[in-house]
Amino acid sequence: MATKIRLQRHGRKGYAYYPIVVADSRAPRDGRFIERIGSYNPNTNPATISLDFDRALYWVEVGAQPTDTVRTILSKEGVLLMKHLRGGVKKGAFNEEEAQRRFDAWKQAREKEANAVQAKNDAKAAEDAKARLEAEAEKNRIKGEAVAKKKAEKLAAEEAAAKEALEAEAGNAEAAQEAAE
Repeated sequence: MATKIRLQRHGRKGYAYYPIVVADSRAPRDGRFIERIGSYNPNTNPATISLDFDRALYWVEVGAQPTDTVRTILSKEGVLLMKHLRGGVKKGAFNEEEAQRRFDAWKQAREKEANAVQAKNDAKAAEDAKARLEAEAEKNRIKGEAVAKKKAEKLAAEEAAAKEALEAEAGNAEAAQEAAE
């Protein structure tokens, strides 16, 4: 029986997540499978991958063929590297402790790189938030100045109208005085 390690599609339209399964290559994509060894959710940032490392390694070592996407996932998780290192142990190139040491060194380097990328993304997000805050403060300042100018113009117009009304009233009082004389 030819076995494949592949993704099954679950979820709704536009929001899929994928269980990683070992299945007969003749079985339908979302149909019967032998074992579920993990899941892949590309909807999160970064994509969430949960994988039963030991079972995935077992299936790769007994000859299950991963699809291209699953091969990438297994490579990122280190399953294919561990298979390679175990092959070196079987050939006698180095011992099991050396293989584990190399794998641990690779894993630490990978985690360090992932943390650096995460820190860079966090710094960029903080910088973007600061820039948005400064832009909003500038817009608010400009809008405040415009409102203050408009209020000053309105107040000046009201004062001018009141002054004209006083002058007109004073003019009417003088006209009334002249008429009375």
